[in-house]
Amino acid sequence: MTRTTTLYIDKEAHKFSAAHYTIFTATERERLHGHNYSVSVRLEALMGDNGFSADYNVYKRRIQALCDRLDEYMLLAANSPHQTLELGETEIKATHNGKTITFPADETIVLPIVNVTVEELAHYLLGELIATYDDPSLTGVELCVSTGPGQTGAAVWAPEP
Repeated sequence: MTRTTTLYIDKEAHKFSAAHYTIFTATERERLHGHNYSVSVRLEALMGDNGFSADYNVYKRRIQALCDRLDEYMLLAANSPHQTLELGETEIKATHNGKTITFPADETIVLPIVNVTVEELAHYLLGELIATYDDPSLTGVELCVSTGPGQTGAAVWAPEP
């Protein structure tokens, strides 16, 4: 019989603070604001003969590095159909509905996502977490991004059969 287990990683340290705005339509978006985001992960893995499954420490370090990479930045969506970005050496100009906002380039991260939402951040971070997938014991991963109680987005991954 194959034994599997589920590991939950939900550490207080796995968080980042970032500014953003959500784009709703070609003419509507939120005002610029920030959140304290938290990241948690559920790992499904095969049990090893030694009583272990996936290594908590490997994933805790990976999650922390992802959070550290986004902490205290302005986050912009590169793939929004309703926004154009002009990437300069010292500044980034984001234009939506005729209004341009300029951000310092060294304080802004342009992400390969459609919108800066918890759902999109969950998919982006999950992709980054498993980009160096080298753990044959993993049978599934769910990564959650939350802006507080009651508002969480999740993305799920399973290996291809």
